[in-house]
Amino acid sequence: MSTEHLLITPLHALHLELGARMVPFAGYDMPVQYPLGVMKEHLHTRVQAGLFDVSHMGQILLTGAGAAKALETLVPVDIIDLPVGMQRYAMFTNEQGGILDDLMVANLGNDRLFLVVNAACKAQDLAHLRKHLGAHCEIQPLFEERALLALQGPAAVTVLQRLAPDVAKMTFMQFEPVTLLGAACYVSRSGYTGEDGFEISVPTAHAEKLARALLAEHEVEAIGLGARDSLRLEAGLCLYGHDMNEKTTPIEASLLWAISKARRADGPRAGGFPGADTIFAQQQQGVARKRVGLLPQERTPVREGAEVVDAQGNVIGTVCSGGFGPTLGAPLAMAYLDSAFTPIDTEVWAIVRGKRVPMKVSKLPFVAQRYYRG
Repeated sequence: MSTEHLLITPLHALHLELGARMVPFAGYDMPVQYPLGVMKEHLHTRVQAGLFDVSHMGQILLTGAGAAKALETLVPVDIIDLPVGMQRYAMFTNEQGGILDDLMVANLGNDRLFLVVNAACKAQDLAHLRKHLGAHCEIQPLFEERALLALQGPAAVTVLQRLAPDVAKMTFMQFEPVTLLGAACYVSRSGYTGEDGFEISVPTAHAEKLARALLAEHEVEAIGLGARDSLRLEAGLCLYGHDMNEKTTPIEASLLWAISKARRADGPRAGGFPGADTIFAQQQQGVARKRVGLLPQERTPVREGAEVVDAQGNVIGTVCSGGFGPTLGAPLAMAYLDSAFTPIDTEVWAIVRGKRVPMKVSKLPFVAQRYYRG
C-alpha cells in the first residue's frame, strides 16, 4: 500500500518527532521501532515501562438492555454474567467454528459494553455486529473519537498512579473510567506483552498530551511494533491473521481456556454461538492439528511460513509466528503441528533456506506472564 493511502493515528506527528521508523501495518502508517532499536525497546519494557500506540485498533460501544445477551450469540464467552468493571477476552466465530477475530469485551455498567477489536478486522467486525445485533442494541464505532495507548511493564503502575493514584488498586482485567490530565479515559489493567500494565482509551484530542506526559517519566520509553511482536510471542499470545484465522477453530488454536465454562457443552448456557457443534465435537474427539510452541535447538531464527517436518522428512506442520526472543536470549516460534507431534519435548525440524533446523515442542508461554492479580 502506498504511503499516501495509509491512515494515521493521532500520535503520528509525535512518532516522527521521536525518530520512529514507520511502516505500513493494517492500513496505517505505524512505528516499527524508534532509535533505541527493537532489542532494547523489548528489554526496557520487561524491566521498566514501554508506551505503545495501539490507536489503529477499533473501539466500539454497544448500548442497550439486550446488548449482553445479543453479543453472546456471536461469541463463545460469558457476557451476561461479566461483572461491571471487568473485561474478558472473546472471539467472533463463524458457522464452521473458525475465528473471525479476537477481541476484548468490557462491561461499563448501565447496559453498555466496550469492545476493542483488531485493526485489520474492524470494518468487517462492525458490519458483523450491525448485521446480527443491530435490532437488539445501539452500535457506535469510536474509531475517530478515541485513541488507544498501552503502558506496559513492571513500572507501569508506578508511572500511571502519579496521574491517578487509584489505578494501583486495579487488578488484571479490571476496567474503569479514569480521569487523566482532565481527559475522561477508560483504563484496563491488561495488555499484550505478558507484563503487568494498562491499556488507556483516551479522547483523540487529548491523546498526544497524555502520551507526552507519560513519555516524560524517566521509566518510560516509546516502543514500536517490532518489540510489541517479540514481547507477545515470548508471552505465547496469538496474533490474528497469523496464529489464527477464519479457518482455525479455538480448539486448534489452543484457546479452549477462552471458551467460558457457562458456554461449553455441559454449561448452563451451552452453545448458541456460531460453530458451537463443531467446536464441542473437537473438544471431545480432538483435532488433527494444534498450535504449539517451538524452540529451535540452534541459533537460527525460524520465521512464519516455514515448513516443519518429522525425522523422515514428512511435512507435519507450518510455523505461524517466529523470531528472536530478547528476554529468552534465543529464537522461538509457534506452529500448527499434526497432533501426534504436539507433546512437550517432541523433536521436529523446520526447513529454513533448504536446511533442517532441529526444534523441540515447548510449553507456552516461553517467558512467564506477570499480570497483576492482587
